[in-house]
Amino acid sequence: MAEESVLRGIISFFVELGVYDVILPFILVFAIVFAILEKTKIFGVEKIDGDDYTKKNINAMVAFVISFLVIASGKLVGILNKALGNIVILLMVVVSFLILIGSFFSNDENVFLEKGPWRTSFMVAALIGVTLIFLNAVPTGDDSNWLEWGWNNLDTKWAGAIILIVIVIAFMSFIIYEPNKKANHGNGGD
Repeated sequence: MAEESVLRGIISFFVELGVYDVILPFILVFAIVFAILEKTKIFGVEKIDGDDYTKKNINAMVAFVISFLVIASGKLVGILNKALGNIVILLMVVVSFLILIGSFFSNDENVFLEKGPWRTSFMVAALIGVTLIFLNAVPTGDDSNWLEWGWNNLDTKWAGAIILIVIVIAFMSFIIYEPNKKANHGNGGD
């Protein structure tokens, strides 16, 4: 069996210490609640030399108590950890997609592919590709991934309905599409 690295050992120590179950959720909830209380000024403001200042001491105490109540509940911390993990995955999908879209632009903001059907097609293909890559990377509980699960549970009736909807939308878009009419500003005198 391979030996555990020093950094992995430190992470394991932090897990045992409760950094991920207590300290980080506490800091996150405290920061968000404190920022909301400071922004909304729910507990009022104090006038000092003619300037309005929020009541930081009250805001900090309320944020502190709410943060402790959150970390006291194991269910809330579990929900928070799971939700934030999913948000990070979604963020990585968006960033990966933006990196692929950025490949269509040069350093001086000139576009390699001009606006039109080719560029849109490449962007849609990149979005589908990134989505499939991440679906393939996210495991399920039975040694498969979301992509395999979705493919294995795909019902032919649903697939047919989705294909029909896509065809109808494409047909309707083609029918109602009107090319931009350029204004004729140069002719005629005002």
